[in-house]
Parts: sequence; structure tokens; C-alpha cells
Amino acid sequence: MAASRKTSAATQTAAADKPAAADKPAAAKKTAAAGKSAAKKAGGQKAAGGQKAAGNRLTPYEQKRDFAQTPEPSGRSRSGRARGTAKAPAGGPGHAPRFVVQRHRARRLHYDLRFEIDGVLVSWAVPKGPTLDPDVRHAAIHVEDHPIEYLDFEGVIPSGQYGGGDVIVWDTGTWEPHATDDPAAAVAAGDFHADLQGQKLRGRFILVRRGEPDRSGKEQWLLLHKHDEYAVKGWNPEDHPESVLSGRTNDEVKANPDRMWRSDLPPSKASVPVRDGGRSGQAGRMAAPRGGRARSTRRSAHSGGKATGEPDAGSDGPSADQLAALDALGSGGTWEVDGRRLRLTNLDKELFPPRPGEEPVAKREFIAYAARIAPVILPYLQGRPLNMNRYPNGAGTRGFWHKQLPSHAPEWIPRWDRPGASADEATTYLVVDEPAALVWAANFGALEWHAWTARADAPRCPTYALIDIDPGAATSWEDVLVLARLHRTALDHLGVRGQPKVTGRRGIQIWIPIAPGPSPAEVTAWVEQLSRAVGDVVPELVSWKWELRDRSGHARLDYTQNAGHKTLVAPYSPRPLAGAPVSAPIAWAELDDPALRPDSFTIRNIFARLAERGDLFRPVLDTTQVLPPIT
Repeated sequence: MAASRKTSAATQTAAADKPAAADKPAAAKKTAAAGKSAAKKAGGQKAAGGQKAAGNRLTPYEQKRDFAQTPEPSGRSRSGRARGTAKAPAGGPGHAPRFVVQRHRARRLHYDLRFEIDGVLVSWAVPKGPTLDPDVRHAAIHVEDHPIEYLDFEGVIPSGQYGGGDVIVWDTGTWEPHATDDPAAAVAAGDFHADLQGQKLRGRFILVRRGEPDRSGKEQWLLLHKHDEYAVKGWNPEDHPESVLSGRTNDEVKANPDRMWRSDLPPSKASVPVRDGGRSGQAGRMAAPRGGRARSTRRSAHSGGKATGEPDAGSDGPSADQLAALDALGSGGTWEVDGRRLRLTNLDKELFPPRPGEEPVAKREFIAYAARIAPVILPYLQGRPLNMNRYPNGAGTRGFWHKQLPSHAPEWIPRWDRPGASADEATTYLVVDEPAALVWAANFGALEWHAWTARADAPRCPTYALIDIDPGAATSWEDVLVLARLHRTALDHLGVRGQPKVTGRRGIQIWIPIAPGPSPAEVTAWVEQLSRAVGDVVPELVSWKWELRDRSGHARLDYTQNAGHKTLVAPYSPRPLAGAPVSAPIAWAELDDPALRPDSFTIRNIFARLAERGDLFRPVLDTTQVLPPIT
């Protein structure tokens, strides 16, 4: 392992200055200009937007492969026309381009890094793999372009075929070019900067060409990661061997490949699971779970995320035998729960640091919590797009919001295709319409679950009004309780029903069920009027400033959480803190209980509370209430 983190002094010197210079505006312009010139000379391409390649860019790829023998995609459409002959939209109209990293065991282990550029995957073979360690430079060899359909190729290339060996999708996501508006020109110029948003790889990566091609004509490059907020010293790709597509290692794929390429299907559906032997003729169809019938996973873009023909999503949670099977898994494996087979990974990884006197919470325990709490939380998530706050490396690391349902999500996962999404918005959301979908999200590293206040079938009609008492640095817990009690009094005066919950951090939130009808702007205005009336009673406790630094440590009554599709953490969702606290519903009377604390309920004790008190949040499901005018 130590050897993979080292590079020669000569190699480091060769790359030391050029990447840094490209971050400066003048250098960026110079690089872009040089790239455009080089592109014209090298490939006869136009310098910017809409360029066309000279000839078929996939010809080298095609000439090396016998598609009657290899399961790799041919890169040709159903009509037989070659792809990669012209610039295509990246990831669909208006969407960020995608990247993939495949861990490929051919004659030697290496990683294939591929960027979607101009309708093909521009590719490099990286023998030691990409790393988040900013002090490491790894060699990369520029290889032939691959077809876009290679993004989700995972399987075994037969021995004797080019690149024979097992392949997994080690990482995937989206990327943005840096310091250029023409990434093809930057590649041609030999200085390519990309900001990656993957499941394992994040931050700025730089590829720099080194001198002339070798004897075989292959260009030698260096790959490095910038010293940015995502950099991690000592990070080794071999410490993260699982596929993000199937959750399996290369050894497991080699022993039992579970995906194949169907050349008789459209490219968007051609990569199919082979649990049914690939005989069904429809991508994504699953074999029936043991003891049950097959469940259709066909979804309409207008069905609010519900799968047609699905059984009722109700569930009593996992059985004792199912929980025992989860405990019996090693670091990963397949778990059958609620009629679904889920591939789980890294089950022994610590996700939540321990509280004093306690053990840390490992992923296995978190998965079990998601399965057990699903029947309770499902009514608050069903039919609603879900924003996932992901911490793949645990609550002690930096998390990030993940709204777009990844392309590798199983076909059965309920989803909603958002109509009219703009270029910077997610197009497909997870909708937790069945318990197993929440378990999938938990395995995906989503430690927090935030559902929209509106349903997918009426995304501009919220069914909740939200009051968020967000404490500042100088706000005591008693101050939070004062603000919550004042809201209780105000709601009583108006005759409005609402339900409080502690956030699991330091605050309190109040959800008010409403009949669909008011727009988000109207709900925002109503909550603002209510909260400003409360704030006028105790102005010394409240700040209305937007920026945290301008609030002088005071609390903010954040009515803006009702705007657009902002969200608050769902009831019973964990929070990414030590001990895995949850956002727990409380009774109004508990605001007067001196023992109440905002983070005292955790994934380990919430079930005892549910057994004693029941689900205190159920009244918010009665969405017949009309908000009265505030006078």
C-alpha cells in the first residue's frame, strides 16, 4: 500500500508547476487558446461548441473488439449507425456530463477513467488508480475513446478478447470542466482540469500530458488531485474495492457476473441484470422474490413515483430471521428484506462516532434501523421526492446533498421524473414508496432524509407549513423552549393544529398540516407573519438577518424553509452526529418537561419511546386544515 502512495522525484518535478499555473485567470485563458489551436491541428475539429470529429472517433475501439464474443457495448444504435461521430449533449439536454471509473483486471490491474466529452467517453488507463491524496501523482495512459454506453458496463470480458478480464463500475457521477469552456480542446492541449462529483471521487482532478507518445503511440499523462476541501492524505483506491453499481468486488463479478449487454435493446436499456438469465427481453425485470410473485417496476413519469401494479407498501418491518441474516453477513452481501434483494456493502464501517460510554454506530446497525423504522416513517415519505444528505465515509466527514437518483439505482426503486427541470436541477428523484427503498438509500450513504413538503403529483402544492426554530451560537436550550412555547400559544390562539419535534441537533421544528391549495410563496408569507409576531415578543432572542455571521449568535425563525422545494429533516431521520440522534416527534406538553433535550433520542432508544408513546406525529397526515388569516 505504501508503494502506491509514492512517485519518483522526477515525476513530481515534471508536474509540479503546470497544474498550479492553470488556476490563474491568465494561464487559464492561455491554456484554452492553446487547446483550441491544438484541436484544430490534431483532429480537424472546430474549436468550440458543436464541433464534429473527423470520421468516426470510435473506429479504434471497434477495430479492437469482436462484439460477437465480448459483452461490451458496440457503440452503435439499433439502426447500426456508429455513435461518436458528432458532438452529443452531455448526459441529456442541459445536464452535467458524466464520468465513470472502472476497476479492470486484465493482464494487470488498472483503473479506467472516462469523461463524457462530445458524445464519447474520453479515456485514460490509470495503473495505480485515481486518489484523493493531493501529494500523489499517478501515471495515466491516454487510450481510445469509448462509447457512452460504456458508462455502466460491468462484467467479464472473455479471455482472448482485447482487455480480457473482469470489470466493475468502481465510481461514477458528474463532472464540470475547469478553466475552459471547451474540454475537448483542453485534452488536445494536454492540460485538462475537471471538478468531479462522484460517490468516491470528489473535487478537482488534473490530467497533464508528459512529452511525446511512447513507442506504441500511447500518450503518457499524469493524474493528480488538487489541495482542495475534498483532498484526503493517504487515500488509496484499493481501500475501496466495491462497485458502486452492484456493490460487488471484482472477484464476486468474476465468480457470478450479474449484468449483461443486450445488443437487441436500445442503448439506454441494454445493460440488464441477469437474475432472470437475460431472457425476459426487458431491462430491469426482476425474478420473483422467494414466496412471492414478480413485481412490475414500470413507472410513469406522471405517476407521482408509484410503480404500477405494486402491492401495498405497508410492512411490519424486518422479521427476527431477517435481522439475524443481516447480522450474519460479512462486510457485505445480499440481504432479502420486504420482498427485495439488496446488495449491502461496508457493513462494518463506522458511520456515527460514539458518545461517551457508548460504542460507535456501524453501517450494519444503521441499515437495520432504516429497515425497522421504515413502516413508521413511510407515511411521511410516500409520494414525495426525497433529498438525500449523504455521508459515504461517515458522520465525522464532510457530507453533501444528493438529489439526483443515480443511474445505477435498481430498476425497482420508486422514482419521480421531474417535468421541466432546468439545467442545474435534478431530473429524477428517489421516492420512498416502499420500505426497501429506504434501506437502499441508507446503504447509499444517506444519513439524513429530507422529503418535500409537496407530493410529486402536485409539486407546487405543499401539504405542510414549516416552522424552524434555528438556534444561534448564543441561544440556550431554554431560549429555544421559550420560542417554541410562544409558537404553541400563537397556534392555539389561531385554532391551528401543528406538531413539534426536536431536531436531533439543538433546535425544534413545528409542522402544520394544510390542505393543498396555497403556493409555497403563500405558505412562506403566512409562516413569516406568524414567526415575526412571535419574534416581536422576545426581540432580544431573535435575528432576522440572513447570514449566520450577522445574527450576533441569536436564533433565526426560518420561514424561508417553506420557499420552493426547500425541506426540513423528516421525523425519525437520523442526524450526522455522534450517537446517531434522530429528529423525534414530541408532545406539546413535553416543552414543559425539564428532562427534554433536543438530541436525547437516538436510533438505539427511539423504538422504546415508540412502544411507550406511539407515533406522536401522525396528526400531520390529516391535511384538511385551512390556514386562517393572521390579524
